[in-house]
Amino acid sequence: MSIIDIVIIVVYLLIIFSFGIFMRSNINTFSNFMIANQKLPLSLGVTSMLGTELGLITVMYNAQTGALQYFSAFHIGLFGFIVTLVVGLSGFVVTKLREMDIKSIPEFYAKRFSKKTRIIGAVLLVIGGMLNMGIFLNVGAKFIQAIFGFEANDQSLKIIMILLLFIVLVYTMMGGMLSVIVTDYFQFIILSVGLLFCVFYSIVHLGWNNIFESIEKISKEPYNPFISKGGSYVLWQIILAFVSAVVWPTAITRALTMDSSTTVKKQYIWSSISFLIRFMIPCFIGICAVVYYQNNENGMDSLILMPSFLLEILPIGLLGLVTAGMLSAFMSTHDSYLLCWSTIITNDIIEPLSGKKLASKLKINISRFIIFLLGLYILYWGL
Repeated sequence: MSIIDIVIIVVYLLIIFSFGIFMRSNINTFSNFMIANQKLPLSLGVTSMLGTELGLITVMYNAQTGALQYFSAFHIGLFGFIVTLVVGLSGFVVTKLREMDIKSIPEFYAKRFSKKTRIIGAVLLVIGGMLNMGIFLNVGAKFIQAIFGFEANDQSLKIIMILLLFIVLVYTMMGGMLSVIVTDYFQFIILSVGLLFCVFYSIVHLGWNNIFESIEKISKEPYNPFISKGGSYVLWQIILAFVSAVVWPTAITRALTMDSSTTVKKQYIWSSISFLIRFMIPCFIGICAVVYYQNNENGMDSLILMPSFLLEILPIGLLGLVTAGMLSAFMSTHDSYLLCWSTIITNDIIEPLSGKKLASKLKINISRFIIFLLGLYILYWGL
């Protein structure tokens, strides 16, 4: 990692933080803090959806999946594309939720069933979401260790996790959903360009034919998931794709920020393409990393194959750009998730239990305090 790369990373993060500070002045209501006042246009809605779902954890995990399952892993992205496209074309669930003018799925539970169901539903969603999020910080720190070439020991991992969490907490607590959308937008641009260059340099470095020939020597069945993983695994991936598109609160929150139900359908249609790409490109880079480290005599962890590979092949400048994009992806996913779960706790658990309508300023402050507590939880879990 050269000085030029480090300067690119620092400048990029400073720009992101400047926007976060600027957005703080625009937060005057809880609706603004939670769902950006439901005024998002299509372009920002699509980039925000992808920015949330294309986090560093997603890139790392999909690269690892490619390294372990080879080309058969592409079926995960294919199902994500088909399910999201069907939801977009039909408007199944998501358009009705937007038309109801609600801020979260638990709010729908209250209208459809009762206040008690709203609270129970919110508790279940938050527990599931936070358990899902527990490993994010640890994986992000492992990426930093590998891409900067730091020694892979527990002490440096702990320091990196604390620094990463500090950055995320400060940024998320400052600006709410508007800050998140800004991060998503810049991350979408930087990471999209960066990943395309990663694919290009991987092919140039390894050779197109060599990639396939090498994988075919390693695995007897690198293409067919029904053979390599089995039908039950494939069915599970279809269910996961459906849950991610229709029920998962971080995705639904993006749908509820859009300016109309018609725009929501367009958002899902366009996002379906990005959902396909977010799986396939990291998977392919993971496959290339396996080819590069074919012997893997050091027994390298499959999770860090991808960042170690990029450190080896990317030229000066591009390495910094890709790393900046990955850090932005890390921030984007964390701030989206922390904001989502904290505002659901405030809006759908604390306020209903209080028995009265809380002032917007109070709800924003409560949410910020909960973001801090959730940050401590994921640090504890990561450690």
